[in-house]
Amino acid sequence: MLKERTEDGIVIATFEKERTNSIDVDVLKKLREIVGKVNSDDSLKGLILTGSGKLFSSGFDLPMFLNLKDVKEVTDFISEEDEILTELFMCKKPVVSAMNGSTIAAGLIFSMAADYRIVTNHPKIKINMSEIKLGLPLSIAQSEIMRFGLESNKLFRDVMYFGKMFDVTKALELGIVDEVVEGDELLERAKKIISRWIDNPGRAFIKLKEGIRKPIADRIRKRIAEENWQESLNCFFDENVRATLEFVQKMM
Repeated sequence: MLKERTEDGIVIATFEKERTNSIDVDVLKKLREIVGKVNSDDSLKGLILTGSGKLFSSGFDLPMFLNLKDVKEVTDFISEEDEILTELFMCKKPVVSAMNGSTIAAGLIFSMAADYRIVTNHPKIKINMSEIKLGLPLSIAQSEIMRFGLESNKLFRDVMYFGKMFDVTKALELGIVDEVVEGDELLERAKKIISRWIDNPGRAFIKLKEGIRKPIADRIRKRIAEENWQESLNCFFDENVRATLEFVQKMM
């Protein structure tokens, strides 16, 4: 579930699903709806993504993955997910990821699509890309957006290939997040960033953002149209991958 509320002209979208705040098809469709609303409603300044409880998001919903029956179903899901992720990446107005807790896998990917990332200062919060340990690759949009957010091939390599858990201090040092704040300051700080960026003459932010990000979005869509990325999705039905996904699901 993705809950929506508006405060001070800013939409706050909250991942909220049991203990994991996982991302499924319904969450993606709601996110598409919210991004469209933020883009079209002049009274809105921007969007904050956050999570409920002690977790931002654990990533994609594992039972959903395990229930996909064949490569066509995986292809259909990835196609829709990549388009929605790209729409979030290209949201006209400021998007801030307010990471209230641990942020894992797709949770971090969707945070990377934001313009700014703020995390709560807490020793138990971990930030991690676990795909390599699950045996899953990144899609085209996921890979391009992670690479854009991490700003260097080396950091992308280290985050993706090692699958390490980073605490908030290390995440800040590496540039995975932009700020660390106390929990009671998280949403207010996110609002201040959005207002500071959008409340300028002519909302110049919108064109500046488009200039930086549109070439990436164009490349994503071109690669999706031209490359044979569907072939890599057979991994979802590899016995070892499915066994790993089932084990992780039981542990959550």
